[in-house]
Amino acid sequence: MLILASQSATRKALLIQAGLRFAAHPAAIDERRTEATILNEGGGGRAVAMALSSAKALNISLLHPGALVIGADQTLTFGGQLLHKPANRQRAAAQLRQLSGQTHQLHAAVALARGGEVVWSFVDTVELTMRGISDAEIKAVLDAEGDAVLASVGSYRLEGPSIQLFERVQGDYFSILGLPLLPLLGALRRFAPHLLLGASQS
Repeated sequence: MLILASQSATRKALLIQAGLRFAAHPAAIDERRTEATILNEGGGGRAVAMALSSAKALNISLLHPGALVIGADQTLTFGGQLLHKPANRQRAAAQLRQLSGQTHQLHAAVALARGGEVVWSFVDTVELTMRGISDAEIKAVLDAEGDAVLASVGSYRLEGPSIQLFERVQGDYFSILGLPLLPLLGALRRFAPHLLLGASQS
């Protein structure tokens, strides 16, 4: 049995499009507490993303010890600081103004847990450069995106109209969406090959 420790619509869609069958159960962890612990230990955005993805996988693995559990998380760093999902449209606009004309980093992490133990983990970093944008453009993008951006760190969605705000993207597209899919599929071939295409012939 494969379980995604998340209710993220984007992550679920990526797994479905990849031909995987799975259940989705959101993990119950204190994300801000985990983040604070890592930051206090001197870790940065990559370490926070890795810790959160592992914690989510472990949380659900302890409830379903026989299952293989996917945990995933994504953090955004800008100028050495972590940004979070905006609480409202006003905060989303403020974040976009902050990122305007600048380069920031997205860290996407994924972990697999089984029997209450993390058996594999991976983290990837992508650099994104936003062009200089006006308040009118910010308003137009937020109008087009609606509440969807409130579920996205950085207040944008590259799979939506927000792509118009960007000048350059350097890195893996799936990592940008919040799930390093190709490394995950490679790990599934190792830990659960029966879940993948062609398994019945092998």
